[in-house]
This record gives sequence, structure tokens and C-alpha cells, in this order.
Amino acid sequence: MENLRQKGTGKEQVAAEYLEANGYRILHRNYRSRFGEIDLVAKDGEYLCFVEVKYRDSDRHGFPEEAVHYAKQKKIIKAANYYLMKEVGTVDCEMRFDVVAIIGEQIRLIKNAFEA
Repeated sequence: MENLRQKGTGKEQVAAEYLEANGYRILHRNYRSRFGEIDLVAKDGEYLCFVEVKYRDSDRHGFPEEAVHYAKQKKIIKAANYYLMKEVGTVDCEMRFDVVAIIGEQIRLIKNAFEA
């Protein structure tokens, strides 16, 4: 039986393939910092995208993107700022926060899901 981490990794792979098929270029997977983790860091044209992947078997308990609540957003933003300083060398770039919501086999990309 698949544990939650294995399932999460599998869904992040599905999300990465979906993003690549839609023109994104994946730069990092599971980027970890002391501020938290970013599931995927990708380029979409001029934008550096910090992507959170959320999965649910069904919408019975709500939609996956609802799990990206205010506290989670703040954590992602802090990790993204760290990424920018450490990996890019500046916070002055075109960026956005996207969410890939997966319910069963259905995938939905929410561009600019929240702002810093």
C-alpha cells in the first residue's frame, strides 16, 4: 500500500508532466529551505513560478486548492523569497504563485492563485 509521501511524490510527478506539456520548464522539485518546501519551481515564459500541488481522491471533503490556506501561503511566500535570494540573487523578477489541483484523474492549473 502506498504511503502519503509516495502518493504525494507521484502526484507531483503528474503535475510536473502536466506543466511541461503546457509550456513550463521545471527548475526544481521539492525545494526545501528552513522556511518550508516548494513543490515545484518552474519557468512559464518570463515568469518564475512557485507551484503548490494538492491532491484529493474526490471533492467530497472540499477542493484541493482550499488546502492552500492563508498560513500555507505565507509559508510558501517565505520559502520563495529565500529561493530568490539564494538561487536567483534578487527578489526583483517576474514571479507568481500557481496551484495544481488534482481530483482523481482531473488536473486543474490555477495561475496566480495567490499573491505575495
